[in-house]
Amino acid sequence: PPGWAPGHRLRIAVLADIHVCEPYMPLDRVAEIVAATNALAPDLILLLGDYPAGRKVTWHRVPLSDFARVAEGLRAPLGTYAVLGNHDWWDDKAAQARRDGPVEAQRALETVGIPVMENEALRLVKDGKPFWIAGVGDQIPFLHDDDGGGRDDLPGTLAKVTDSAPVLLMIHEPDLFLHVPDRVALTLAGHTHGGQVRIFGYSPAMAAVHGRNEFAYGHVVRKGRHMIVSGGFGVSRIPVRLGVPPEIVLLTLGSPSDPAGKTV
Repeated sequence: PPGWAPGHRLRIAVLADIHVCEPYMPLDRVAEIVAATNALAPDLILLLGDYPAGRKVTWHRVPLSDFARVAEGLRAPLGTYAVLGNHDWWDDKAAQARRDGPVEAQRALETVGIPVMENEALRLVKDGKPFWIAGVGDQIPFLHDDDGGGRDDLPGTLAKVTDSAPVLLMIHEPDLFLHVPDRVALTLAGHTHGGQVRIFGYSPAMAAVHGRNEFAYGHVVRKGRHMIVSGGFGVSRIPVRLGVPPEIVLLTLGSPSDPAGKTV
């Protein structure tokens, strides 16, 4: 993408919207995802939020502490980093009541050593070449919020980037991409499940809920800026996925693109 130096090779595994619950995403399936991700030998693993499932599709809740112990098995030389999604907030009744964090998902992940980046930026180095990862807080953390107040602070997050090294931005809801500046080399988003039901490249549920399909899934290019929207793994609202299989997104930056290796 623009702003990323050719030859600065970096392999990133992106995991989004796991939505752990029974029967649709039990811990043994999460363990399979962890093993498959490790087998891809990424340099860096990024988790894009929504670790618990919504109540409409949850028959039996899986404790997030148990999920985190499985996610602890993710392995990458540059580490594993996470952001939060709306369900991480919506599923936490105590956080909803006090309208503040940290939510249970954040506590669980950080207990096993996976940093949760809420409006934070971190400088990493691969093969002597620096880059930044930045993570923004969730845009819709509170149910029944009439004023639209979110936890996201995009300007404040990018203000923590202190040099000219390229920036990889982690967000949950892709709508924030409308406000992402050219300074960011690549934005990574989840939330949509690729529409969860996708027919002939169209996501009818996305149109009904969000009023747009352009950010539903895949590689989005807008005014020269690039975003990847992952289809993720889990389900919400209805326990069905059609036309958008669950996926680990494997990105290789800094080398010619390999269409066969874009997603796994």
